[in-house]
Amino acid sequence: MAMATKMLLLLAAVALLVASSGAWEINIHMPTSVATVTAMEEAMAPIIHALRPMLGSGGQLGSRAGVACDSWRLGVEAHNVRDWKTVPASCEGYVGHYMLGGHYRRDSKLVIDQAISYVDSLKLAGNGKEVWVFDVDETTLSNLPYYATHGFGATPYNWTSFQEYARQASAPALPETKRLYNKLLSVGIKPVILTGRREAQRTATITNLRRQGFSGSMAVLLKPAEFKGSSVTFKSGERQKLLDAGYVIVGNIGDQWSDILGTPEGARTFKLPDPMYYIG
Repeated sequence: MAMATKMLLLLAAVALLVASSGAWEINIHMPTSVATVTAMEEAMAPIIHALRPMLGSGGQLGSRAGVACDSWRLGVEAHNVRDWKTVPASCEGYVGHYMLGGHYRRDSKLVIDQAISYVDSLKLAGNGKEVWVFDVDETTLSNLPYYATHGFGATPYNWTSFQEYARQASAPALPETKRLYNKLLSVGIKPVILTGRREAQRTATITNLRRQGFSGSMAVLLKPAEFKGSSVTFKSGERQKLLDAGYVIVGNIGDQWSDILGTPEGARTFKLPDPMYYIG
């Protein structure tokens, strides 16, 4: 009798567990439709680079060989990790999956959504003096086709090979930034392209920008060949020249902190994600 009673209690416990797990499965499966919609949206979004990852940007790739790659990336974006030369070798796969997957696009979209919301809040003078400063690399143009074959920043920067790539003027547009660019043109804010690329790259840079639909800018400012200072010094100096000429910098966007640091920064700055390289 005691054995029968124990068996009945065990069966009852199993039945309760099955019933409760069914309810739990409903709860944990609820976001599936949202995830499916997100995946569909990403599949239909303009492609930055044709490669696609096999895994997400987290999971087992989030920590490799003792390096917490997701924490390292956060440190980079928050400007707590500085003056680094290459992505940690153990994080190459993590950064590659982040850049090629939906995570990078979602992060970029959030930045641009905030920028457009800010634009909508502006009370513009409409006098043709309001400008918005844009960086080039990883801001208007994406160099993922190059970095996908150069370790996603895990291998040392090769100036010669990158110049050869840049001369092809084939870099695709960052679709989210293009959305902001077109928004500014529609409301009368003049885009100004300010890049750390050298004057020798002017023709290829302008050609690439125009091929990708970035036309109508007020100016394209490149670094003179003889300039020896930091990127912060160069870009803040060029922004000061804009103010001295009577322009108002209502916004400033770039992928590097050196794009948006240094006085004058602009009325509002926006930082796009880029864990592939650091420019001081």
